[in-house]
Amino acid sequence: MPLTSAFLIFLSFFILNGDVAIGQGPSAAVQVLEDFTRAEPDGFPVGWQASRNESVTRKAYVVARVSEQSMLRTKGVDAQMRIFKRVSWNPKEYPTVAWRWRLRAVPSTNEAWAAVFVSLDTDLLVIPVSTKYVWASAGSVGTVKEGGLFGAAEVVIRSGSQQVGQWVEERVNAYADFLKVHNHEPAPTAWGISLVTGPGVELDFGRIAIAKQ
Repeated sequence: MPLTSAFLIFLSFFILNGDVAIGQGPSAAVQVLEDFTRAEPDGFPVGWQASRNESVTRKAYVVARVSEQSMLRTKGVDAQMRIFKRVSWNPKEYPTVAWRWRLRAVPSTNEAWAAVFVSLDTDLLVIPVSTKYVWASAGSVGTVKEGGLFGAAEVVIRSGSQQVGQWVEERVNAYADFLKVHNHEPAPTAWGISLVTGPGVELDFGRIAIAKQ
């Protein structure tokens, strides 16, 4: 029986919002993992979870819409208080991860201001193996820091506050970075993504997508 147009619309809605596996069968060159258009009653993004202290985290990460543009508006409390979304895709088919973010205010600290974690595998304890792409307060872009036993390996992708108030685009080859940083192939399907904003930092996250190139 052929699929109805209503069912196709229903299926497309869930694919775009990361509630089913992405990259299975014929697929577009770009797939959206998150566009922050859906929020729960308290504003927390649908499909995401808090890593710790849920009540505080839900207040710190809230979906907003400004000038017809949807985004995740954040005000960091704790560098360990991040949010994550389980979404699977084939990292070989879609090696590139792209996103937008905008610094709105930063404190005078030397901590990382924000980061996007791309988790392409899990370890023997089923803990996500992640590459953490950092917007640092200072330091050289391209600097890599090993994560150790349970921490994520860090890659400085942006440094300094020259672009406060401006949207900036990031585009990384997460598959190639995983091979270089973790020294092994990732799993056939990715684990998901996580976001964090550092203490006192105000930052907006925009659309997050994966691409074949």
